[in-house]
Amino acid sequence: MRRLSHTAAAAVPAETVGAAIDRCARALQRARVHFGHGTDNARDEAAEMVFFAARIEHAVGSDAYRRPLTARRRERIDELLRRRIEERIPLAYLTHRSFFAGLTFYVDERVLVPRSPIAELIVNRFAPWAPKRRIRRILDIGTGSGAIALASANAFPRARVDAVDISAAALEVCRRNVRRLGLGNRVSVLRSDHFAAVEGRRYDIIVSNPPYVGRAEMRRLPREYGHEPRLGLAAGADGLRSVRAIFSAARQHLEDDGILVMEVGNTEHTLMRAFPRLPFIWPEIAMGGGGVFILRAADLPARTSLKGV
Repeated sequence: MRRLSHTAAAAVPAETVGAAIDRCARALQRARVHFGHGTDNARDEAAEMVFFAARIEHAVGSDAYRRPLTARRRERIDELLRRRIEERIPLAYLTHRSFFAGLTFYVDERVLVPRSPIAELIVNRFAPWAPKRRIRRILDIGTGSGAIALASANAFPRARVDAVDISAAALEVCRRNVRRLGLGNRVSVLRSDHFAAVEGRRYDIIVSNPPYVGRAEMRRLPREYGHEPRLGLAAGADGLRSVRAIFSAARQHLEDDGILVMEVGNTEHTLMRAFPRLPFIWPEIAMGGGGVFILRAADLPARTSLKGV
């Protein structure tokens, strides 16, 4: 007769936060997902995934790594990881949160995930290029989630900001973020095709992260970008359709000492070939990224002289 053992099996220790981050990072690397929607590497994305599911503030940092995870929280992590890999959904759309210029935003598939290098310029108050006097009015064209507009309002607490977008769906998200951050007294949200809704207004700073992806590049984008609104990415054959529209009227909407700040990403060289005489300023972004230029109002083309600039 076989003897039965009554010795209790050793309990399996709960997975810790740090171990979960390591596990998720390895899985993301093996799956070769595309990073570029708020993170640029597997480790950072895994940390956001685990901290979100475990309801841990990022400020806790590595002090949280030894905390054990409950079975329920591990299940939440596993589900986020599965969808991120199988469906190639950017993590920010699964968590409905994104970080920009020190602020936290609600995001979903009605808007692009905030990730512009312009964030660093906002935190630095666009120095040294912004007017030296008090900044009173700022315009954000193509605001989407409102990240640039709201971060600008936060950086310039005495300024009024107009946040415009052609997408009514995107503006619903923007208004939600305005309410979350309590900035409705200084940030106006307007549906507008570029400058259409702000005729006659002049600004100290016009800032924009417009659509700038050309037709050929659109076809080559990783699957993750298919979850973002095409309206926020595609910009005609060469990627400059929205840029040209902004150039055509920016000078009329800027104060004499004002500046235009725009991101054009990979379309930078196409832009310089199209406008070889414009004195673009390309600030160095310490946190990485590029394709952001600044133009002073005096250097911008007048509407009548845009052709051939």
